[in-house]
Order: sequence, then structure tokens, then C-alpha cells
Amino acid sequence: MQTGIDFSTDKDQILAGMYAKTSIAPLVVFRIIFGFMMFASTLRFWAKGWIDSLFLQPDHFFHYYGFHWVKPLGEFGMYAVFALLLISSLCIALGLFYRFATVAYFILFTYVELIDITNYLNHYYFISLVAFLMCFLPAHRSLSFDVARNPKIARDEISNWPIFLLKFQLGLVYFFAGVAKLNTDWLLDAMPMSIWLQAKAHWPLVGSFFTEKWVAYGFSWLGCVFDLTVVFFLLTKRFRLPAYVVLVLFHLITGFMFPIGMFPWIMILTTLLFFSPDFHQKLVIFIYSKLNVKVGSSIEYNSLILHGFKRKILTFFIAAYVFFQLLFPFRYLLYPGDLFWTEQGYRFSWRVMLMEKAGTAFFYVTDPETGRKGEVDNSQFLTPTQEKMMATQPDLILQYAQIIAEEVESKGLKNPIVNAEVYVTLNGARSKLFIDPEVNLAELKDHLKHKDWILDR
Repeated sequence: MQTGIDFSTDKDQILAGMYAKTSIAPLVVFRIIFGFMMFASTLRFWAKGWIDSLFLQPDHFFHYYGFHWVKPLGEFGMYAVFALLLISSLCIALGLFYRFATVAYFILFTYVELIDITNYLNHYYFISLVAFLMCFLPAHRSLSFDVARNPKIARDEISNWPIFLLKFQLGLVYFFAGVAKLNTDWLLDAMPMSIWLQAKAHWPLVGSFFTEKWVAYGFSWLGCVFDLTVVFFLLTKRFRLPAYVVLVLFHLITGFMFPIGMFPWIMILTTLLFFSPDFHQKLVIFIYSKLNVKVGSSIEYNSLILHGFKRKILTFFIAAYVFFQLLFPFRYLLYPGDLFWTEQGYRFSWRVMLMEKAGTAFFYVTDPETGRKGEVDNSQFLTPTQEKMMATQPDLILQYAQIIAEEVESKGLKNPIVNAEVYVTLNGARSKLFIDPEVNLAELKDHLKHKDWILDR
């Protein structure tokens, strides 16, 4: 039966677009921006003393599922890791030993990210993904020290697929952030935006407006529309410049109002990738002029074109990466209950600033032989940040209970019973009991299945 739709033609058009030749300039500018931004971010992290407070001071660390073996390296090791991050990010920007630098940066940054789950941020995940992609992209074949060392690798043009992949990854952050806002709390109740804005009611001049409900609704709805549409406008030549102006204003305002670190600047600068190759070529020529380097003549492009089996393999891996990134954020649908409450499948899904959640957790240890029961002083085990993050996330509550069990067992108490009484408030709602207080958390094992000891919202 014929449907009247020729899918093979669409596929051929997509492949033709991916492998069409284009200027290397956008990729080169992206490499320089990414490298210098990561250098600045790492320097900022070091200067604020976060190496010590996040990786050296804590006595215990919360691991990602399957990564319990990732541990901090001690004082010398952690400072060495961050020194190597500084060096490798600078090498990426300069295009010096690019392949080695990108692989090193990806491994080291991802290692740091995996040490403690309580440090999780969406843009850390984004940086890991971009660093991973950069390992395979020919971003060093122009305006780089690698070209200065070996002019034979220089190219003016490349296939379009590296730029396509980076645009896809950037676009995903915005679009999924918008999809995540399509919920009743955000759209119908203006939550948690109302809470966040009212906390700034003391600001001079504009503070009084933040107490108005219509302002919270305006921020909520405009944020949702922006996230859902901005990428499509950036992809359209006619609307690209005004869309980018709106994007810059959006990130400047959110960066000023909320403590979200380097994220606004990373997105402002990396989204320049959506501008035309001519725009980036002018930037490259400008950089050459400032460095007093003569721009070389066009280099043969064909040596970078893939054909036959190699192209099929590359296409397969690109398709696999794209489909994974599209499907993985929806894994929360495999779990019952309210996602914001249970947080099962919440991480790695581009849910940026969507909820105001706080918890208070009381843990109790019982001797099964005598029945004697005592309350745990959380501050003896966790940093304030760890305790705050643990109190609202079920997998961390379970990990902490097992940390407690190991500690008391090391002091002679056999087979301790560990229970928790946890109260959580979400988006301004009344605080409610979060998990079953009768469950012995010490005897449970973490897994990817639904945690049936989480109570309903």
C-alpha cells in the first residue's frame, strides 16, 4: 500500500545536508569559545575554593548508580586534576595537541562530575557531552597551533555533520527545558516562579512588582515559550539576529536574578554557532589580522569527505547518538508517580530551574537485639550542601542510610536497623511525609526500578 510519503527522499535530503561541504570557521570559533570558557570556569572553580569544599572536606560522597568506584584522589590528586583541566582547556582553545587535549578534558571533567552526585548541575552534563563530541570533530584544522606545527592538516572546508551535531546538542538543552515547563505547577500556578520572585521583593524600584501574581505568570509563560521556540528562530536567517538578542537578554536577566554561575555566559557564547558561516569567517579573519598572520589560500576539501562503508558507520553512530539524546530524557515515563516528587528519571533530562523543593530528614538507628533506638546527627556525616540535597532525593536517602549503617557496624553494632522520617515541601505546598518511615533502609539495595517506599505526593 502506498502512503504518498517518500521517506527515502527525506532520508537522502538529510544525509545530503549532513555531508555537504561548509566552511570550517563556525567549528573553529566554537572550539576557541568552548576552550576559553572552560578555562575560565575551571579557574573560577579553583579561586572560589570549591576544590577543597566539595572534594576534600566531605567525609562521604554520594555516587551515581554504577559509579560507586569513582572516588576523589586526595589533596594533591584533586589539585593536579584541576591543573590538567586548565591546561587541556587552554590547549583546546589554542588548538594545541587538540586530540589529546579534548580526550583528556572529557575524561577529567566527567571524572570530577561523577565524584559526588550532590554537585550535579545540568550544564555540567552539557559540558561533558560537548567535550565528548569535540573528541571526534576536526576543530583543530584551522587557526590552531596544530596547523602551525603541521600545515598539511589545514582545511578551509569540512562536512556539515560536526556543526549539525553541536547545533543539535545546543538546541536540545533549550527545547527539552521548554517541554519540561509544560506542567500544571509552572503554567497554571506560576510555581515556583512566584516563590523565587517574592524572595526578591526587597529589591529597589522593581521589588514591588515581584509580589504581583501576573508578573510570576508572565515570567513563567515567557520562559516556556522562549525555550520551546528560540532554537527554531535561530535556525531561520530572517529571525536569527532578533532571536539572539532576545536570548542574550534572557540569559543576562536570569543570570542576574538567580545564582546559576557560568551557565548564562556559556549559552550566550556557544549559541553563536547558529550564525552563518560568513559571520564566523569574518571572525576568523579578524583574529588572523590581530595575530598578524596571513590567511592562507583554500585547502583541498576532498580528503575529509567520507564515502561508502566509512560514511555508513559514521551515519550509524550519529543516528545512535541523536536517538539516545532524544529518548533518554523521557525515561521518567517508566516510573509511576509525580516526577518532581519522586525524582526518578529526573537527572540528565534538561529540567532547568523547575521546582522549589526542600526537605528535613531525621534518621534513626535501632539495635535489633536490645531495641534501643537513637537519632543520628546528620552534621557529623555530611556537609550542609550534601544534607540539603540528600533530604529530597530518594536514592541519596538510601545511600546515606547505608553510610550510617556502615559507620555504626564499624563500631560494633551488628545488623543495625536504619529508618528515616523525611518531610518534603514542593513548590510551596504543605510539607508531607516523603518515604515510608517503617522501612529498614539498611537492608535495601539501590537499583533502577521504582522505589516503592516513596509515598505519594
